[in-house]
Amino acid sequence: MKPLVAIVGRPNVGKSTFFNRMIGERIAIVEDMPGTTRDRLYGDTDWNGREFTLIDTGGLELGGGIPVGQVGLSGQPGDIMNHVTSQVQLAIEEADVIIFMVDAQAGITAADEEVADLLRRSKKSVILAANKADNAKRRLDAVEFYALGLGEPIDISSIQGVGTGDLLDLIVEALPPADEMEEEEEEDIPRIAIVGRPNVGKSSLLNAILGVQRSIVSDVPGTTRDTIDTEFEYEGRKIKLIDTAGIRRRGRVGAGVEKYSVLRSTRAIERADVTILLIDASEGLAAQDTHIAGVVHEQAKGVIVVVNKWDLAQQQRRDEREGKFARPDDEIDSAEHYRVTLAEDLKFIPYAPIVFASAKTGYHVKSILEAALHIAEMRYLRVPTSRLNEVVQEAIRRHNPTVIRTKPLKIYYATQARVNPPTFVFFVNDPQAVHFSYERYLENRLRDAFGFKGTGIRLQFRPRSRNEAR
Repeated sequence: MKPLVAIVGRPNVGKSTFFNRMIGERIAIVEDMPGTTRDRLYGDTDWNGREFTLIDTGGLELGGGIPVGQVGLSGQPGDIMNHVTSQVQLAIEEADVIIFMVDAQAGITAADEEVADLLRRSKKSVILAANKADNAKRRLDAVEFYALGLGEPIDISSIQGVGTGDLLDLIVEALPPADEMEEEEEEDIPRIAIVGRPNVGKSSLLNAILGVQRSIVSDVPGTTRDTIDTEFEYEGRKIKLIDTAGIRRRGRVGAGVEKYSVLRSTRAIERADVTILLIDASEGLAAQDTHIAGVVHEQAKGVIVVVNKWDLAQQQRRDEREGKFARPDDEIDSAEHYRVTLAEDLKFIPYAPIVFASAKTGYHVKSILEAALHIAEMRYLRVPTSRLNEVVQEAIRRHNPTVIRTKPLKIYYATQARVNPPTFVFFVNDPQAVHFSYERYLENRLRDAFGFKGTGIRLQFRPRSRNEAR
């Protein structure tokens, strides 16, 4: 197990900038606005041959305030900040070493003193880092942070990279000895991304699966703005869950924080094996849902379409019946009608199973997880070349390829090139002669023969080389 190092401090002291520099990529959102980071972010890094996991956290405001521009969950200041504080406290509990980051430009504030008091009581190893020490004067002024009672402050500049090497030396020195950490071999862990429009219940579903308050849950759209990776075990099998920010259509993406959230959510789809596409049952399928499904399909990912908040939709249906409760068979008919309509609107992903669920009540949550694991297994299915070509030749006998530009298509043989996603290469006389309808026909025949339920597959057509033609 890699040791954990948490970065904590009040809002806007540069925690995310430091996190991104250490990880080597822009994982955390960086904006010159307090409160941008809300959930915990994890990233692996190493220094002097020692690997550890860095945790970026939201800004602590223990006085109950809320950053400028933020709104509480109930419309009152402090609601979201209470969630942020609980997330930071969890990070402190998890961490082996804590970096307490302060602002050398602003000097000591009342919020710094409150955080320092919290860290002293944690009994954890704390390194005091005075960030934004971008010039000689600020580096000299950093000595005032001795007053916080957490030892000698180290002055750094996360933007310029000044002093970060010295800070990393201190971190590695404070880590538990390597022989005390359990070594764990790298495994192929199924990666499942929860995606969907804002406010469809993605974080609620993640929490329902885990049974713990891992992500901030609220009814404010866009509460989750960073992707959140959570690794856990289910029936002895390791799984990585990715909770993402709500994705909006490109034309509706605003600047700043939301822009980076959309980019991050798209990247989350890219690195996932299986995606859980959440749809709000009471609102039905929207253009944004179709857009997300299109992204998943283009990248040939596994996908489950989950109609969330199904309990609320059923209650609305009962209310529409003027107080007359629907019989169980009426509710089944309603689900089947919904399923048929949804399948028609998402006909470009006919392989995707549709599950009706409620993250709030836990209805069908276990079924979602089990379906995702089955799809993950399908993505690693390998088809013997001999059996593959039997199926292909039978498909050709049943339906000859469409003639394009007077040149008939000839398929010589096929082979499976890779898994995750399953990719099949067809060697032909002319790739340009492959009509999209015939490609879809071949895909359907492969699915009929080998399954691949829930996952996208790729078909590639290549000309046969002269050596192969002989």
